[in-house]
Amino acid sequence: MAGILSAKRGSIAPAICPGCILLIRPIFSENTTVDNPLPSATPLELAIAIYECIDAGARVINLSLAVARPSLRVEKPVEDALNRAVSRNVIVVAAAGNEGTLGSTAITRHPWVVPVVGCDPYGSPLNEPNLGSSIGRRGLCAPGASVTSLSAIRQPLTLGGTSIAAPFVTGAIALLWSEFPAATASEIKLAVSATNQLRRTSVAPPLLNAAAAYNYLLAASLRRRVA
Repeated sequence: MAGILSAKRGSIAPAICPGCILLIRPIFSENTTVDNPLPSATPLELAIAIYECIDAGARVINLSLAVARPSLRVEKPVEDALNRAVSRNVIVVAAAGNEGTLGSTAITRHPWVVPVVGCDPYGSPLNEPNLGSSIGRRGLCAPGASVTSLSAIRQPLTLGGTSIAAPFVTGAIALLWSEFPAATASEIKLAVSATNQLRRTSVAPPLLNAAAAYNYLLAASLRRRVA
């Protein structure tokens, strides 16, 4: 994710916003078991991490993760943390998940979160991502197939899925906010999400259009100057 966001331009990674500052807040243990081969964390651990990122001054939070077993009881801490992000004007981008299900979680149904679905090179959603009404209304599609970035051992790493797609949206938001520092969090969020209305009628979201978002913010900036 860090490589996709801020590797040097010209590297093998997409390098969307190399001038932005990253705050890395791990929540997963590197130890896995046969019964649980994927890294995991509790909802409370995730919530604490969100609080700490907000308090540290993060303006955009990338959640390349998904809730494995949704339930109202275990999701409450996450919902509270996302509400804090709203009150502090911190935009949250989250992977929609790769279980191929129809529905939502405390993360993807939260009205402030931008859910992200992975798509193929032609802009069509992959078969694995979770879809749903909240994801379709407020989410975005971004590249999620065979994306090459940097690994921890300095070798190229090619992966796919919604976790890989999420930083494309996060990076676009960070880049747009860098270009329009006077814009509010709501304006930035609206710029990336309101440029295509197809989301309102489909469980699959539209493709991220950073150029349209830029033009939206540019027009808004010019209107403020005239006023």
